[in-house]
Amino acid sequence: MPARNRIPGSSALPISAVSFAVAALASLAPASFAQPYPAKPVRIVVPFGAGGPSDLLARAVGQKLAEAWGQQVLIDNRGGANGMVGAEVAARSAPDGYTLLLGTNGTHGMNSSLFAKVPYDPVRDFAPIVRIAAQHFLLVAHPSLPVRSVRELIALARARPGEIVWACGGAPTQLGAELFRKEANVNVIVVPYKGNAPAVTATMSGEASLVLGGAAQSAPLVRAGRLRALGIAGPRRSAVLPEVPTVSESGVPGFEAGAWYGFLAPAATPPQIVERVNGEVTRILKLPDIQARLRADAFEVPGDTPDAFAAAIRAEVAKWPPIVKAAGIPVQ
Repeated sequence: MPARNRIPGSSALPISAVSFAVAALASLAPASFAQPYPAKPVRIVVPFGAGGPSDLLARAVGQKLAEAWGQQVLIDNRGGANGMVGAEVAARSAPDGYTLLLGTNGTHGMNSSLFAKVPYDPVRDFAPIVRIAAQHFLLVAHPSLPVRSVRELIALARARPGEIVWACGGAPTQLGAELFRKEANVNVIVVPYKGNAPAVTATMSGEASLVLGGAAQSAPLVRAGRLRALGIAGPRRSAVLPEVPTVSESGVPGFEAGAWYGFLAPAATPPQIVERVNGEVTRILKLPDIQARLRADAFEVPGDTPDAFAAAIRAEVAKWPPIVKAAGIPVQ
C-alpha cells in the first residue's frame, strides 16, 4: 500500500479505517455521553427558613418535579440576611441546571434598595425561569379605627397627621406601607415589628391601627370581627374576600403591594434547560391539586415566560429606591 495511505508511524492501519472508526464513535456519542436533563438530583435553594411561604411553595412544586423527572429534588433552606445568603449560594453555583433558586421580590428587588452591599446582582447573576405564585396584601384596621374604606382612611389620616400607627413586619409590608403613605399623601407612623405575625397581633390588640398582611391569613380574623378589611393591594379583588375592593379602586390608583415567588437559575445556565424547567413548572401549576392549594392561600399564578419574569425583576429593582429615599429608611 502506498505510504500516503498510511498514518505516519503505523504500518497496519489505513487512514480510511481510522476515519470510519472516528465517525462511528461520533455517531454513538450522543447516546453514550450526552444524558438528558436532569440526569441526577436537582437542588432548590430556598433563601428562608422552613415553614414559610417560599419553603412550602418550593416543596409543593419540587415534589411534582421529582415525580415527572424520576429524580430527587432536594430542598436546601439557606436563610439569613433577608434572603441574601441563599440567593448568593445559588448565584455562585454551577450554571448546569442542577441548582435552582426560589427567589422573591425581596431577594430580587427590595434588597437592592435596602442594603448598601448585596452580594449578587439580581439581574446579571441569574437566569429567570418562571414566577410560580403572587400574593397581594390585604390592608386591615383595628375595629376601633373609625373608617370603613380606604377613602375614609385617607381623610382621617389627613385630618389627624402623625397619629395613626401602621404596623409592619418585614421589608415587603414596610415598603408597602411607605408606598401607600407616599401615593396617598398621608402622614401615618410606620412601626416595624419582628415579623408579620407580631404586627398583626399588635393591630388586633389595638397597639397599632393598621397592618398589611397576607389575605389568607387575615381573612379569618376579618370574618371573626377582630379586624376590618379596607382594601386588597392588587390589580383585582381576591377570591378569598371578593366583597373587599382594591386599594386602587378606592382612592389610590395603581397601588400594589405584595409578594411574588419564582424559580431562577445561575446566569449562563443553558437556555434549553431554562425552557425545560419553565415548561415543566408551567404544566405543574395547572394541575388541579396545585391550583386548589394555591387558591386556599390566596395565591395567584403568574406562570410567565423567562423574558416576562426578567422584565418583572427589572421593574421591581427600579420601583423601590425612590420609596426608600422618600421614607428616609436608612440603607444598611
